Formats: sequence, C-alpha cells, structure tokens
Amino acid sequence: MSKKFIEIHMGGHIIVHGFDADNKEITERVEASEFTKKIVAVSRIKSVSEDFILTDYSNGRLVYWEYQDDYKMIKKVLTK
Repeated sequence: MSKKFIEIHMGGHIIVHGFDADNKEITERVEASEFTKKIVAVSRIKSVSEDFILTDYSNGRLVYWEYQDDYKMIKKVLTK
C-alpha cells in the first residue's frame, strides 16, 4: 500500500502564479525564518530535487518548497 502523506521539514518557498506573455514564470518568493514540519499529501508532489520539492497549490498554482530533510530518505519513502 502506498503512503498518502509524508512529513517534511519545509522552509521558504516560491509560488508560481502563472506565466507572462514571454512564457516566463510569474513568481513570489516567501522567506521563512526556520524550517517547520508539514504533512504533505503525496498526490500533491510533482517532483523532488536536492534543493526543492515542487507541489500543487491552490487555483492551479505551483510551489517550490525548500526542505531540510535528506533527499535519499524522501526518495525512498516516495518510491516504496
């Protein structure tokens, strides 16, 4: 059985609001003073890199989250 949620320590993030006429992302940077534990629905995760987790957000937007956890651990949990 696959996991429905994962706990991740997330920090600052970049919200993608859409694209401009030149197809460049319109973004908003949100700084965080510290990383916070969050429970994230696995179905919202679009991709994971060593720097960011890309997730769905409201109204069709996307969010690049900074995270503090180990990439290999997240990969292992998500690919079980």
